[in-house]
Amino acid sequence: MSTHVYLYDDPADLPRFLPFSASRPIGELRYGAHLLRERWERAGFGPVAGHLAGAHLADFHDPDAPPVVATPERRAIFLRSAFVPASEDAGLAGADADGVRLVDSAGHTIGAAVATDRPWSGPADIPAGWPTAVIPGKLLGGIWEIVADLLPALREDIANEAVLRDEADTRLPSGCTILGDAEDLLIDDGAAIEPLVVLDTRGGPIWIQSGAEIRSFSRLSGPLVIGRGTRIVGGQLRESSIGPMCVVHGELSNSILLGYANKSHDGFLGHSIVGRWANLGAGTITSNLKNTYGPIRLDVGAERIDTGMTFLGSLIGDHVKTAIGTMLPTGCVIGTGANLFGSRRPGATVPAFAWGTDEPGRLLACRMFLQTASRVLPRRQVAFDDAAKRYLESVWRHATGQSCD
Repeated sequence: MSTHVYLYDDPADLPRFLPFSASRPIGELRYGAHLLRERWERAGFGPVAGHLAGAHLADFHDPDAPPVVATPERRAIFLRSAFVPASEDAGLAGADADGVRLVDSAGHTIGAAVATDRPWSGPADIPAGWPTAVIPGKLLGGIWEIVADLLPALREDIANEAVLRDEADTRLPSGCTILGDAEDLLIDDGAAIEPLVVLDTRGGPIWIQSGAEIRSFSRLSGPLVIGRGTRIVGGQLRESSIGPMCVVHGELSNSILLGYANKSHDGFLGHSIVGRWANLGAGTITSNLKNTYGPIRLDVGAERIDTGMTFLGSLIGDHVKTAIGTMLPTGCVIGTGANLFGSRRPGATVPAFAWGTDEPGRLLACRMFLQTASRVLPRRQVAFDDAAKRYLESVWRHATGQSCD
């Protein structure tokens, strides 16, 4: 069996992972401490060689991510990106001369191990006669489950990381207050923590990754992950997963930041997901609880979904920008590249590349979108090269149905 491994976005999953599936492969979403792609790799399936995703993502461009591929190797393993494998190595015993259908415990197809030169045309074309192998884990029903599962996923991920470490690896920062068990604090080499920081592990462990910076007068409560190179510049952060190269200030609770995002001022972010390269203006506030305390409904794609969740904030797509004092309603879905400003509050859904809230239907011009991206990416040492430009142009065209002049 070839070691080539690919993640595929099943068409049935795409609408329920909006707004993020419009601008990135599902496998590049964060679930707990790790990306879905990284979870497959940690489950023993080897490094992912590429993503099989929509044609408009052909030039997908993300730091450290594998590319979207049009023609995968034929002898390979194809894995469904919306599936969360269990942490143990499942293995792939029982392959015959042709291949194996991979299923979850409920019998849903989650991939295939193709042993011959048969071209991969998707799960619908897996021969009925192939044997099956059960992969333990969970098939996600939609993007909201990433928020719902956050706390147990974080606890398990950080515990697994701690098992890999020696007790001597735990470095306790000087001049800080530790509430709870210091053994539940993981601090990578290269992380910097100033005095007068409170680290509270009573509710769960805290993992501060390499290059992260925690400034004085910040309070961190677990379970919590602070990603590589992220700066925490004050405020109260709890029960969240913050990806690499973010800047965070204010109040943050039960939220996921995919990475390379700014929330560098006061404002509450709760039970939300923030895409890459998003910037939340000072005083941006999310509502994560209805006045009735009832279950929150979510509009994703053409579907209105009763999530059954009491707490759910905003799904904020890649490259979204919000103005000072923006107030977001419960269960708000904000499309890729939207710019929120104006005298009206945003509604429950904001279209991709919306330009302001006062004139419905007005779009952020492609030229302006690319110009802003060309300024933003280098601020995190990411080149705005021809590949990045082609990728963003394609995302804009796909979302708007217009040419990018």
